[in-house]
Amino acid sequence: MAEQSNDPVFQIQRVYLKEASLEQPNSPAILLEQEQPSVDIQLGVEAQQAADGVYEVAVTATVTTKIKDRTVFLVEAKQAGIFEIRNVPAEQMNAVMGIACPQIVYPYLRSNVSDIVTRAGFPPVHLAEINFQAMFEQQQQAQQAEQPSGIITTA
Repeated sequence: MAEQSNDPVFQIQRVYLKEASLEQPNSPAILLEQEQPSVDIQLGVEAQQAADGVYEVAVTATVTTKIKDRTVFLVEAKQAGIFEIRNVPAEQMNAVMGIACPQIVYPYLRSNVSDIVTRAGFPPVHLAEINFQAMFEQQQQAQQAEQPSGIITTA
């Protein structure tokens, strides 16, 4: 039987916690505050080629909790995955790396952020489910809006 080398390949090689940090710059005094803190969560996705047909996709979460203007804690975690992606049409690669890969990596990130916050002595922070397809489409629309239509000139 002949080997079908042109078939699309999508395999998870590894999922790992690439980076994690926790800061409590105003402890212990701020831990005595009774006021409810505000929580700000920022997410980011990045992708880069690691080798021929092998890509690293990382999702980063930054969770900042504050009481007034003072930080209670700051957690930043970057969860990454290594994916083998071959024979996928070029026009589909951005979607694979911007939707499929982050959907696989994100549940691990959610778990790690919750674990770090809990181990630091705080109630867990549960990151919401993310629709990476909608997020990807919004980014694509924003990029298209930034590109001027018509004649492109260079200085």
